[in-house]
Amino acid sequence: MTGPVFADVRSAAICAFHDAELGRDAHVGDAPTAVAAGAWPWIEVNHRCNRLLWDEEDLARRRDVPDAAIAANKRAIDGYNQRRNDAIERIDEALLERLATVVPEAGAWHNSETAGSMVDRLSILALKIFHMRAQASRAEASDAHRAACAGKLARLVLQRADLARCLDTLLDRAAEGRAYWRVYRQFKMYNDAALNPYLYGGKR
Repeated sequence: MTGPVFADVRSAAICAFHDAELGRDAHVGDAPTAVAAGAWPWIEVNHRCNRLLWDEEDLARRRDVPDAAIAANKRAIDGYNQRRNDAIERIDEALLERLATVVPEAGAWHNSETAGSMVDRLSILALKIFHMRAQASRAEASDAHRAACAGKLARLVLQRADLARCLDTLLDRAAEGRAYWRVYRQFKMYNDAALNPYLYGGKR
């Protein structure tokens, strides 16, 4: 179990939050801006962006609308994805602040994936579980379709449980100085007008 340093951000609480949010109105206007301190506002922003990304990705696969509609979807995807990644970094920063007085032991495990990235993956798995569960109980679908989706749902539930345990283990060991992670900035060049040659004019 995660120690007191991270008692409020245990994976069970995060997964419960993700699931509860998916039970609310799916037609939200925009991702919120986190204003409160700590990790939780950014966990909310990250999950909201992932939810909006899911919807935009579905819309971008349409073939019965003008190309301009798909281009609008793609631009929305870029925006939500940038904000999603920004939120991951803010989650990591907020969690690492709690470890300011913890000195990692010599030989402490260096986790290549950050805690914020794991929270992000839990959010995506919550979305997959939510939508796969809907498919597994889709009344008008065939028995074969529902059975196939039920099998996929079981695998997704197992995957989330495994990832949740890994997140708690990382936080637990980091609080004890037995593991650590670093924030690696995203450096998404395609969204930066100074780095994308098609935006700053280097290419046509």
